[in-house]
Amino acid sequence: MTGDQPRGRLLQKEVQMSDWSRLPDLAARQVGGSVLDANDEFFAERENLIKDEAPAYRPHTFTNKGQEYDGWETRRRRDGSPGPDWALIRLGIAGVPAGIVVDTAYFVGNYPPEVSVAGACVPGHPTVEELLSAPWHPILARSPIKGDTRNEFEVSGERRITHVRLNMHPDGGIARLRVHGIAVPDPQWLDDIPFDLIALRHGGRVLDCSDGFFSPPNNMLQPGISRFMADGWESRRRRDDGNDWATVALAAEATPSVLDLDTTHYKGNAPARISLDGYTTENQPVPLLPPTLVQPDAPHRFRLHSGPAVNRVRLNVFPDGGIARLRLFGPLTDAGRRQMHDRFTATTPGH
Repeated sequence: MTGDQPRGRLLQKEVQMSDWSRLPDLAARQVGGSVLDANDEFFAERENLIKDEAPAYRPHTFTNKGQEYDGWETRRRRDGSPGPDWALIRLGIAGVPAGIVVDTAYFVGNYPPEVSVAGACVPGHPTVEELLSAPWHPILARSPIKGDTRNEFEVSGERRITHVRLNMHPDGGIARLRVHGIAVPDPQWLDDIPFDLIALRHGGRVLDCSDGFFSPPNNMLQPGISRFMADGWESRRRRDDGNDWATVALAAEATPSVLDLDTTHYKGNAPARISLDGYTTENQPVPLLPPTLVQPDAPHRFRLHSGPAVNRVRLNVFPDGGIARLRLFGPLTDAGRRQMHDRFTATTPGH
């Protein structure tokens, strides 16, 4: 950590709390999240909590345990045992939470009256037993919630976490849990393997876009291959002379050299051309790729023009259309590397 900067101040400069809903969901299944354990899941499975799709309700879908809900649901407590029902979730992206969504969609007479969320930072690949005995700190204090509602909570924290523990007081059902926040990757992985400068898990994120009517732009920064059309970024059809665009923050200052752009699944709705511009910390534009033809339903790779270091890029699509995945490679600057180390040190106790 450089100078005497207070712990967490680095991240406070990077995001305004009012914008937390635009940040990636650190717990999503699509980015590698997993529900490791729960003390009870009698009526509905814990894995439903982090499903990527919105909750659904199918009436009259009864099993031998009753109506099946799209969420996590525990039995009614009758033994008077202390403590809440809980689910243990490994984040797909380690980072600092900025907002929590506890979605009780379709849970009307069976939702918990109160919830709380705790976080822990445990390196490596801990077992459930190791996690249960790890030190936990509060992210969301015990708070009342409503049924059939997206219960949204802005949270302020300065610690990097790898796992969360969702508590229901005392029991009931929750459809989905979303943990929006800033990614903080471990700097030990900056070398020896390709480092994607704009991957969600490394701290890349979309700052703004012209349009995300069919699907949001952060989708294209997800890991893995695109599963279907809605798993990328797609804008509506333009009826004017402009073009669509998305501005993406890099994990840290770098000099991009290679762009990977994938239009898989976009056959009749891929862009005709794309271009890429970078912006320096002084907000000076840097042309990286001129307007270039792209093909539908195909991966692309482009060499970029060399120039000064940048900390964000703007992808332009002409005139509109869909992008499945976007990757950006190139060396971090010395300043960017220090920023990555400082961000990790400032949010990780013991470093």
